[in-house]
Amino acid sequence: MWDFNIEEEEATFRDDLREASGVGRKKNKKRRRREGPVLSQQVRALIGEGNQAYVDGDVPETIRIMQEVIRIEPRASSAWSVLAQCYEDMKEPQKALQLRIMAAHLMHDAELWDRLARESRDLGYNQQALYCYRKVFSLDPTNVAALWERAFLAKEIGDLRTTRNSLLAVLKRIPNDLNVLSELRPILIELSDLSTCATLFQSAFDHYQSAYPIPSPDAPTPFGLMEVLVLADLYNTTTLARYEQAVEVIRKGCRWLQGRLEQKVWDYVEDDREYDVPEMEREREGDVSPGMYPLDVNARHRLAVARIKMGDFEEGRMHANIVLAQDVLDYAPLFGEIADAYFERKVYEEARPIYELLGADAGTSSLYVLLQAAACRRMLGELREAAEVYEHVIQADPTHNDAKMKLAEIYEILNEPRKALDLVYQVIDSRRKRAAPKGADGEPTSAAAPGTSLFEEKARTKSKSSSSKSQNRLTPAQLKELEKQKELEVTDGYHRLKALWPRMMVGDEAAEREWLFEAEKLVETFRETRKLFITNRTNPFRGMFPGRPRKGTAESVEQDMASRLQLDIEGDRGGQKSKESASKVEVFRGVSFEDWLRLFMQYAFLLTKRNEYDSAEEVIRHVMYSNAYQERTIQDTLRLTLITCAVSANRHAVIVEQSRRLINIHQFNNEPHRILAAALASGLRQTDVFIQSTLQKHLLRELKVCASAVKNKDALRWNAQTKRYAVVSSSSSSTSASKGKVEDGEEAGDDEGEGDDQNEGEETPNVGDDRSGSSTWIKLPTSHNPMSVAVYGQICTAAKSYQSAIFYLLHAYDYCPNDPAICLSLAIASLGRAMQRQADNRHHLVAQALAFLTKYRALRTEVDSGRLDEVEYNFGRVFQQLGLHSHAARHYERVLDLAEARQTSGDQDAGIAKEAAYNLSLIYVTTGATHLADALYRRWLSL
Repeated sequence: MWDFNIEEEEATFRDDLREASGVGRKKNKKRRRREGPVLSQQVRALIGEGNQAYVDGDVPETIRIMQEVIRIEPRASSAWSVLAQCYEDMKEPQKALQLRIMAAHLMHDAELWDRLARESRDLGYNQQALYCYRKVFSLDPTNVAALWERAFLAKEIGDLRTTRNSLLAVLKRIPNDLNVLSELRPILIELSDLSTCATLFQSAFDHYQSAYPIPSPDAPTPFGLMEVLVLADLYNTTTLARYEQAVEVIRKGCRWLQGRLEQKVWDYVEDDREYDVPEMEREREGDVSPGMYPLDVNARHRLAVARIKMGDFEEGRMHANIVLAQDVLDYAPLFGEIADAYFERKVYEEARPIYELLGADAGTSSLYVLLQAAACRRMLGELREAAEVYEHVIQADPTHNDAKMKLAEIYEILNEPRKALDLVYQVIDSRRKRAAPKGADGEPTSAAAPGTSLFEEKARTKSKSSSSKSQNRLTPAQLKELEKQKELEVTDGYHRLKALWPRMMVGDEAAEREWLFEAEKLVETFRETRKLFITNRTNPFRGMFPGRPRKGTAESVEQDMASRLQLDIEGDRGGQKSKESASKVEVFRGVSFEDWLRLFMQYAFLLTKRNEYDSAEEVIRHVMYSNAYQERTIQDTLRLTLITCAVSANRHAVIVEQSRRLINIHQFNNEPHRILAAALASGLRQTDVFIQSTLQKHLLRELKVCASAVKNKDALRWNAQTKRYAVVSSSSSSTSASKGKVEDGEEAGDDEGEGDDQNEGEETPNVGDDRSGSSTWIKLPTSHNPMSVAVYGQICTAAKSYQSAIFYLLHAYDYCPNDPAICLSLAIASLGRAMQRQADNRHHLVAQALAFLTKYRALRTEVDSGRLDEVEYNFGRVFQQLGLHSHAARHYERVLDLAEARQTSGDQDAGIAKEAAYNLSLIYVTTGATHLADALYRRWLSL
């Protein structure tokens, strides 16, 4: 009581007096937080008695008095503290710690909470320690050490979410700290929060790049190559799939670490020629020469994986070959990731030799590598070789059921049903043994935690047993009754849709809303039915109750395969096949699948019309996975539906994606090219998508295959997996070539299907991939196709690569010289090349353009004499580009005269008069005839 400073007390008294009187009080003075309430005289007296009893050594009396104080005034912090000290003297630290924690809630002291956290941690009360550290941070937000301790403690006990939150809080106070990021990265990966991890590393990358624009040995950047590789790995994951950003990080990051950040020219080069090596051979495109800058093999590996996963196989193969030239023992993980990237994109012919190389050495081989190698061989049609690998895996691990089932499938294809049936029975027996009960006491036990912690320290246990799930299952009779009710609801809903359709078509808004509401219920009913979306899409839908109850996915597959093999052995396979085909169901819940398909299309069109394209796309893409709609004609219908919706919603990337898949499915067919050109008819955004490098490379590969089909059929091999022809790689060995190694990899990632409606030609037998081993017949073209060549030339024209465009369009002209579209395209390409600075024969190109334009006029008017305005407009556009305004104006005026004549005769279609009027007005304004331009505005360009 006597431990105080007289001067401080005097100063405090004077300040309080000024504040009470309002005279001379100090402004903006912060008062200290009062600790606890004002104690009554009785409580003060009891506390004094308790303190005296403690001084006298009477601990029991002290405890009794302090408990009485707490009963009267629980907020008296001194009573809690003295009581805690009593238990500490009695050698009961757990109770003392509890009491100190209660007192700490009344004292608001961060240092006290920090001391209590350490004591709780020493006693093994981890949850209590985490709570104490949280209180430290709430009282003192600048205490980063408490956050670190909390994060490490949470990590020790497996509380990853608390660890993440604590480290993120540290990172807010120490932004872009690499030590924090290194601790946080594995936590975020374990929690599958890759997006946050990538965002944090990208922020650090941008920060250090601006802080250290030119790294040097004297001032090295903390963000080094390892962090660049981590960021690229995050972008390369399947979860994020941001492969373009991975390429950008590697290229910019390595350029920055090499002190070349100011070389912005490489940002505008689409390929990776900046890091070429002398051994690389690439086609020279553009004006930028290869940089030949060094690149770490780990960085090049990330670049290869990103390029492969994004579908740029040519660029990815260049980098991959450099990495694969290293010692396999030193870089085995890199080899495996490159092979996995090829396998993920279904480029099995590239992945197989890498897996085989890894599997050939005991130091790099593993069961995973062998299984992947076997899968590649199977996909490439090398069934015997795949069976040998699976047999080797089973010999190394006799309990590997997946390998046994894969081997059984191969034996079935090779017409060895007895071997396959033996393997299936082994898998069934193994599964039954594992499913046997292991005892009543199956729950995990944990060590009993002390009962004096304020928190539950023991691990959580399952609240429900597995037997409770089986008790909630419906009986077969109940399931059938429920299915009848759902079928009745579906049929009633479909009849309501048919009744609402006529009203909706005449523009009844209420009917449209009601139709959408009912259609949404039916669509969701279809999509929620799991039997319509099974894993094996080749099996048709056989009804909701196909005959016998299923025990589970794996068990049902094994039982089905065993039954099928038994029938094979007994020679009744043909009867079974006919029985299965006869059991195929064409109706789902009272509505035929054809009507369901029409409903999906109408629903998607209406959603797109109401600016809900994303929902429409989700529905159509999901329906495409249904086993009820796996026929090629239906798949084509769904893809065309998606293209139609995408055209309406201006989703041009979807148009290109689905058009490419149609081109892959219908090889040597012109219709998909026409669909692509029609869907991307005009517009700036459409042009940007039309000239994408991925589409150019895809069409160029198609051109090579078509040319080989006409010139050298022996250079083609039939790929049973993709059901397409592809060109044999010239760099492959003789053995690989004989087995059909192809250089076309991207098609492996596209949809299945061989092309029908081919160009007429001779028929060539090829072995298909069906299990019966029957031959598949496909027609190869016997003459060159001008369509695909002309489309590729038009892409080059839109990309302003006029010299390449002239090359390909001249080929198309040789194949079909009387096509007005090809002549017009050649005129545009020739004129565009003449306008470029590199052109050294400008006059020749202009004359060539006018010659092709003249032939275009003759062919166009011969085919359709009623479209003279189109011809006149194109001539005017050419003369306007050449600067011959008088000639251009004459042709534009003819277009307007033709439009006036049509409107006078009753045809209100203005054609291309508005475009001609706009171009003509530009000429008038340029030459000073503004009154004529104003007349054009009022007549043709006003609403």
